Amino acid sequence: MSITMHRRTVAAATGALLTLALGTACSTGQQSSSSSGAGASVAPVSGKISMTYLQKQGDQEYFVGEAAGAKAKAAELGVDLKVVNLGNDANKTVSEVQAAIAQKTNGLIVVVPDPAVGPQVVQAAKDAKVALLTSDDQICTSGPDPAVCAKTDLVPRIGFSGAQMGGEVGKRAADEFKKAGWNPADTRIISAWKQDVTVCGDRVDAAKEAFAAAGSAGVQKIDVATDNTPTGAQDKIAATVTANPGVKNWIVWGCNDENVQGGVTALENAGFKADNIIGVGLGAYLACKNWNSGKPTGMKAALFISGKDVGALAVQTLYDKLKNGKDMPAEAFAPTTMVDATTFKSSGATCS
Repeated sequence: MSITMHRRTVAAATGALLTLALGTACSTGQQSSSSSGAGASVAPVSGKISMTYLQKQGDQEYFVGEAAGAKAKAAELGVDLKVVNLGNDANKTVSEVQAAIAQKTNGLIVVVPDPAVGPQVVQAAKDAKVALLTSDDQICTSGPDPAVCAKTDLVPRIGFSGAQMGGEVGKRAADEFKKAGWNPADTRIISAWKQDVTVCGDRVDAAKEAFAAAGSAGVQKIDVATDNTPTGAQDKIAATVTANPGVKNWIVWGCNDENVQGGVTALENAGFKADNIIGVGLGAYLACKNWNSGKPTGMKAALFISGKDVGALAVQTLYDKLKNGKDMPAEAFAPTTMVDATTFKSSGATCS
């Protein structure tokens, strides 16, 4: 889906875009879930459908929106939906899957705190003949690391294209870098993410490639491992800044808004002014708070992603499987929009 759609409001575009995304995933040669064990033996449900949505970090702004979108779609379809906050507890993932199965749920949608529990989750769903779909992060049926998993062993996923998102972030960072006129020798890029999350790796790799392709090669990049939280990123990036005392200008990107917000805060605390920071977020749900303050900020832009769209599309996809026996696509993507201080409100992005 093209980022050039930013002049349309998300509200007006969402329906058509979600339909397009689902159709595209089915028509590009991607494997359906029938070979993954994630839904092959699940029979259609004749009565009322029940689903359980298990989310990591359920109190995070993005996932709150995702739950809201899922609940709205479930109400529209007449689905009995239960949403569970897993926090960051991988063990809770397995126990809550087992609890949902014991409560006779027909289908599971899971955002795992740790992909290593993937095979356990898949096996539990398969044994109970419960349909399984992931959102946001991938899991593998045959091993703990989706990055080295055969494509046919990946559980169907609803979310965003990591390559597309990271590409947009990298392009915007390159544009801001050129506009600033900084000397590459005086500049460093901080690329921050939780390094065992496959989709995070996809995003930051694509950002790097797009930045270089835009003619901004030559800026040294520093990879920073974080826990994908603002405070965790802030602590790790503060240490990185201290270890690089000669750098005058900083570019920050990462897996999500949390990493970039943490980086911008660390730099500002270290005495760097907004004019010496280019932060390009991914989510916009934290970036917008900087813009709402009206004060100069190093958060120059962010890619708006709507959790509501993902939650709604996940419920619709699982419903189609359970009600009509329709194969789930390997992946289906929701739309994204690049926003900044002047455009985020008109884009449809919300800021709590």
